[in-house]
Amino acid sequence: MKKVSFFRSIHLKLVLIIVLLILISIQIIGVYFVQTLQRTLKDNFETSIQDKVNILSIYLEEQLTKERSIENGDSTLEEDVKRLLSEDNNSNIIQEIRVIDSNSIIIGTSDPENQNLVGQKMVDNVVRRTLVNSSAPVEDYSIDSKTGNRIYVLIAPIRPQGGESIGAIYLVGKIENVYKQMDEINQIFQKGTLITLVVTAVLGVLLARTITRPISDMQKHAFALSKGNFSRKVKVYGFDEIGQLAITFNNLTKKLQESQATTESERRKLSSVLSYMTDGVIATDRRGRIILINEPAAKMLDVSRETVLSEPIINLLGLKGTYTFEELLEERESVILDYSTNYEPYVLRANFSVIQKETGFVNGLITVLHDITEQEKIDMERKEFVANVSHELRTPLTTMRSYVEALAEGAWQDDELAPKFLEVTQNETERMIRLVNDLLQLSKLDNRDIKLDKELVDFIVFYNRIIDRFELTKEQNVIFERKLPKHAAFVEVDEDKLTQVMDNIISNALKYSPEGGKITFSLKEQEKQIIVSISDNGVGIPKENLEKVFDRFYRVDKARTRKLGGTGLGLAIAKEMVEAHGGKIWATSKEGKGTKVSFTLPYIQSEEDDDWV
Repeated sequence: MKKVSFFRSIHLKLVLIIVLLILISIQIIGVYFVQTLQRTLKDNFETSIQDKVNILSIYLEEQLTKERSIENGDSTLEEDVKRLLSEDNNSNIIQEIRVIDSNSIIIGTSDPENQNLVGQKMVDNVVRRTLVNSSAPVEDYSIDSKTGNRIYVLIAPIRPQGGESIGAIYLVGKIENVYKQMDEINQIFQKGTLITLVVTAVLGVLLARTITRPISDMQKHAFALSKGNFSRKVKVYGFDEIGQLAITFNNLTKKLQESQATTESERRKLSSVLSYMTDGVIATDRRGRIILINEPAAKMLDVSRETVLSEPIINLLGLKGTYTFEELLEERESVILDYSTNYEPYVLRANFSVIQKETGFVNGLITVLHDITEQEKIDMERKEFVANVSHELRTPLTTMRSYVEALAEGAWQDDELAPKFLEVTQNETERMIRLVNDLLQLSKLDNRDIKLDKELVDFIVFYNRIIDRFELTKEQNVIFERKLPKHAAFVEVDEDKLTQVMDNIISNALKYSPEGGKITFSLKEQEKQIIVSISDNGVGIPKENLEKVFDRFYRVDKARTRKLGGTGLGLAIAKEMVEAHGGKIWATSKEGKGTKVSFTLPYIQSEEDDDWV
C-alpha cells in the first residue's frame, strides 16, 4: 500500500480548514473593526477641528467688525488676532491656523515660523472661492511638502448673520497622528491573529488525529482485503459515527470471507472457459443487466468492462426501441448488429441463449457475438459489382437493340438516318469493349496477375510528352499550364501503365473543364518521392463524395459521365496502378472551383540531380 504523504493527507486538510476558517473569521471581524475604528477616529478628529473653528469664527467675527481708534489707544486688528490665535492654539491636533480678511490678506497665523506671511495676500483659489460665494466650510486631505505627513485642511468662511463673508479661517490639522494610532492598533490586531492561529493549529492537529486515526486503520484494512486477507479486523475507538463505520466494516469483512469461499471455484471455472474463447460473450442477470463480459466482446463493442457492468444489455447492443429484454429471451434467430458509419462498415451477429434452472426459472441471458464485417463487406461488394456491371452493359445493349430494330424495320434505306444509327451502334459497341477491357484489367490487378516492366525514366520528359499529346489533340478551348522543374528527375516506372494512369486523370480533367478553362500540371520533389498533380478549374466535387471517386463505377455526375463516354473505372484503375508502383493517389476539391488529383512515386534523388538544382 502506497503511503499517503503528509501534504496530501486528510490530517493536513482538516487542520488547514480549521485554521482557514478561523483566519477568515478574524479577517472579516478585523476589517469591520478597523474600518469602523478608522471612521470613528477620523470623525472625532474632524468634529473637534470643526468645533474649534466654529468657536474661533465667533471671536474673529467680533474682532473683524469691531471699530478701532488708534488715538484712543486701541490695539490693532493684527494684534488682537495674534493674541486670540495664541490662546486657542492646540498643537496636538492643529498645525497652523491662518486668518484671512475679505481681500485675501493674511491678518494672522498661529505658526511662529510663518509670521512673515502676515500682511501678504493668500493666493489659494479655494480660499478665494470661499470668500466670494461659499457658505459652508471646505475640507481637503493632502501631504505636507515639508514633513511628508498627511494633513487635514479646513477652510471656513467668517460670515455675520445674514451678511456677506468678511474673512476666512484656513486651518491645517495634524491627521497623521490619527493614522499612526490606527497603525498601532493594526499591529496589535495582527499579533493577536498570529497567536490565535498558532493555538488553533495546535488544537486542530489534536482534533484531526481523533478523526484520521480510525480512518487510517480502515484504509489499511481495506488494502488487506484487496490482497485476500480476511482475518484482520478494524480497531473500534468509540461508538460515534466513525466507530459505527468500523463495526460495519468488520461485519462486511466476515460476510466477504464466507461468500469468497463459495464463489472462488465457480469463478475459476468460468474464467478458464472465457479466457480461451475468441468470440465475444456477455452474460446478464434475470433483469437483463450485464454481470459479465469477456475481453473479445469489450473490444468488439469498444467499451470498458468496468463501465458496462450493471448496464442493460439492450442499451449496450443498441437495441433499445427495437427489442425488449423479454423479446431477446424468446429470440431463436441471430440478430444482426450494424454499427457501420459513412466511412467504415462494421457488422456483428448476435446469438442468444437463455440461462434457466431445472424448474424453468430464468436466471439470465448469454449473448455470443461474431464479427461478420468482412463477410458482409464482400457480399455487398459482390452484389454492388454485379448490379453495376449489369447496368453498364444493359444501357448500351438497350440502345443498340433499339437502333438495330429501327434499321431492320427499314431505316437502313433512309440515306440520312442509316449512317447516324450505325454511328450510334458503333459508339455503343466501342463503349462496351472499353468497359470489358477495363474490367479485365482490374481483374488482373486484383489477382496480382499484372507484371510491371519498369525502366529508369526521366519523368519530366515523360510528363511533357503526355501533355504535348493532349495539347495537340484537344477539341475544346482549354489552357494548359506547366509548373515543372527544369532539371531531370529519374524514376523507375512502367511507362505503358503510367501512361494509362496519366491518360485517365487528364481525360477526366478535360471532360469537366469549361470552355476557356485552365488545367495545371505540376511536379514537386521530396526526399523519397515525387508528387505529381493535375488540377482543373471545373465544377469540382462535393466534399462528401471526394473519398469515393476512386471506387469502381462511382460517378459524381452519372448522367454527364455516361454522355461523355466514361465507364466509372478510370480512376479505380489509376489507383491500382499507382499503388502497384508503391505510390499513393488522392484528390482535393472545392465545389465550383475545381479539382486536383495527385499521386506519388518512389524517388531517390541522385547526385546528378543535385548538380542540376
